[in-house]
Amino acid sequence: MQTNSCSIKGIVQQLLQHKKELIFGNGVAILATLLIVTIPLFIPIMVDELLLGKEHGLISFISTYIWTTDTKGYVLGILAVILLLRASSTLLSIVQTKIFVSISKNITYKMRVSLLKHLKRVSLKEYEMMRVGAVTSKLVTDVETIDGFVSSTISKLIVALLVLIFSAVVLLWIHWQLALFILITNPIVVLFTVKLSRNIGKLKKEENLAVELFQSSLTETLELFHQIRAANKEEYFFKQSETKAKELKEHSINYGYKSDAAIKFSYLIFLAGYEVFRAVSILAVAYSDLSVGLMLAIFSYLWVMVSPTQDIINFQYVLATAKAACKRINSVYEMEQEPLVEQSVNPFEASNVTSIEVKDLSFSYLKNKPILENINMQIDRGSKLAIVGASGSGKTTLANILVGFYPFDKGEILYNGISNRVLKLSTIRKNIHLILQHPKLFNDTMLFNLTLGNKYSDKIVQNALQIAQLSDVIERLDKGLDTLVGKDGIKLSGGQRQRVAIARMILSNPKVVIFDESTSALDVHTEAKLFEELQVFLKDKTVITIAHRLSTIKSAEFIYVLEDGKVVDSGTPQELLTKDESYFSSMI
Repeated sequence: MQTNSCSIKGIVQQLLQHKKELIFGNGVAILATLLIVTIPLFIPIMVDELLLGKEHGLISFISTYIWTTDTKGYVLGILAVILLLRASSTLLSIVQTKIFVSISKNITYKMRVSLLKHLKRVSLKEYEMMRVGAVTSKLVTDVETIDGFVSSTISKLIVALLVLIFSAVVLLWIHWQLALFILITNPIVVLFTVKLSRNIGKLKKEENLAVELFQSSLTETLELFHQIRAANKEEYFFKQSETKAKELKEHSINYGYKSDAAIKFSYLIFLAGYEVFRAVSILAVAYSDLSVGLMLAIFSYLWVMVSPTQDIINFQYVLATAKAACKRINSVYEMEQEPLVEQSVNPFEASNVTSIEVKDLSFSYLKNKPILENINMQIDRGSKLAIVGASGSGKTTLANILVGFYPFDKGEILYNGISNRVLKLSTIRKNIHLILQHPKLFNDTMLFNLTLGNKYSDKIVQNALQIAQLSDVIERLDKGLDTLVGKDGIKLSGGQRQRVAIARMILSNPKVVIFDESTSALDVHTEAKLFEELQVFLKDKTVITIAHRLSTIKSAEFIYVLEDGKVVDSGTPQELLTKDESYFSSMI
């Protein structure tokens, strides 16, 4: 169930949660704007009073109350004031940018944390179908788009609106008729750009999709590079990535020049309007009481309004790209999650050993295509049980369900008599350890791959290594436990990786252990020594073994036989061998 989502409304609501910073940032923006819009008012002073000798009263005020000087002194003094105003406005703008950047980073940090929390609980069935590169691009590229929208675009929009409002007030004060003409016609440019912005979001969405496809293709190629090289298919797979890179190039060019053309075309409309305003201003000087100095001040305000008008124009495009980014981010939130359960009892705490009962369990990846049907099993506390069956019979799927990886369609699993429906999946996984045939290793040290970040004493680690038959392997590594094992443990053999997974299990000390073909890569001699060492450790634990080799399950007390997702037989090894030795042998 989707509990979070990304939307422009939601982003604004998150902005409003930073009221103190917003009030201070907007206060700084207002002050910076007042300083900027004040500067053009000095033009009439210098032109009308100092050059044309017209009286506006400001020079007289300066002479009476501040200082008296000649024309050069007044010009230099006013220049100093203007430079001070510009410097102060710039510093205030930097402060305002810092405030909004801090707010945006907080918002995008929370968004990434929210996405990671959602992914942490994504069902394994959903995870196995997703493209890793596609998801990472959404957490990086699309969240960065939101970050840019909040940190620069919204802050610029606020300043732009303030500048336009203050400029409009001053223009109305200077010459209200001319101001009305400018203020009525100027919004036409903004309205015109709204139409141009509609296709920009679509183009950006196509570009981001191309980024996702390229990143997915490249990620999968690099992750499976060893297999690709083994199959001598580098040309084919890297050619696919090149094709995706070409498609990305074409979409990027399409978005880049068309969005830029739309912005420039909008700007052209604005400049055309500016030329009209300038011509009207000249006529106002000729046919009204508007002075040359005030006309130049109006020209200055027109240029002051250029940047904020352009920011408002750009906002249309950035808003469209932000909406597209939100839509892609929401596709992560729409991924199915594991169910949340309010757990009131922990059946694993009541006893050192665990029983498992599977009742009428059915599971399918796709509707009407069952993988497991009406599975019933009784696994007693501390028992040693085996599950056998041909490849594709559903053994590994059942193991994944027992450890809580997959939610199932029907039925129930009881752990020490307590239903899985009232247990957290984390509780089940903490106490049941599944060792896979092909364990995954991190590109980190051998020690990290054993402990997975948990803290154990050297004695406990060495004991796990000894039981897992890894002590000699560690001694041969150049840096011992501090040796980097490479991507997916490439420096280790298949059997060594399986023993690392067994050592992990020993360190975690679970109450139920499931071996899923976990020693298939070991030679018979090493396997025998391993299980001999494991005997004491596994003595009081419930053990489930999935295997094909008879040597692996010879110590099993009871065996279930799976075929096409159904339990077709069960009994002790002796009972099954008595029934049909050839059939049983072929199954394992």
